[in-house]
Amino acid sequence: MSVDSITGARLVLAVHGRQKTASDPDYVVQLAEELKESYGRAGLVELYARFATGDGFVDSFMRRAIWKSLARECGSGLQVGSGAGFKHPETFEIGDGVFIGAQAYIQGRFDGTCRIGNNVWIGPQAYFDARDLVLEDHVGWGPGAKVLGSSHTATPVDMPIIRTDLEIKPVRVGAWADIGTNATILPGVTIGKGAIVGAGAVVVDDVAPFSVVAGVPAKFLRWRAEQDSSETNSEC
Repeated sequence: MSVDSITGARLVLAVHGRQKTASDPDYVVQLAEELKESYGRAGLVELYARFATGDGFVDSFMRRAIWKSLARECGSGLQVGSGAGFKHPETFEIGDGVFIGAQAYIQGRFDGTCRIGNNVWIGPQAYFDARDLVLEDHVGWGPGAKVLGSSHTATPVDMPIIRTDLEIKPVRVGAWADIGTNATILPGVTIGKGAIVGAGAVVVDDVAPFSVVAGVPAKFLRWRAEQDSSETNSEC
């Protein structure tokens, strides 16, 4: 650890980003399979409610096993925080070493795509409209940050907007990108590899790889420098 004598800032090693993911023990894999066979999708969703909000070992363990049972694919080392929720988890493809924070919510669609790469860190209270979403490997996702992957067409104008057609646009977040606390990514946006999105930003356009953007709407600030390796803001 080092301390800046002027600002008082401390420099410490990342935790999640440096952990190596061990393969899940056989009993975890077997339990997930048994749950799938015994309960089915609807039964598993009901069972999940019993363990969704606890902080103890059993609750955490069962959340992990049930997500593995429900997802289309799920790697090793998944961690699911208290109160994390989902819709259409059968469309989820989750990599190794993924962390999903407390009260995060991933809303899939029955015919959608939701891929979360290896070693992704998702902060508490994050929200994903995951109808057509890909997060590549080693993405850091700040607390409260959101993806909006769809919007109503608002036409015709003589109809309530919520009754008009829903237009789904793909959202892609490149490997190594870091999304700041309470940022919002709008439909159709691609965040390039290694980009940084500042806290509270509203991203309406594509973000170039290894660039830094911030603001409402988000604007390009600069290209990343070597020092940015210690200045990401997702808190992973």
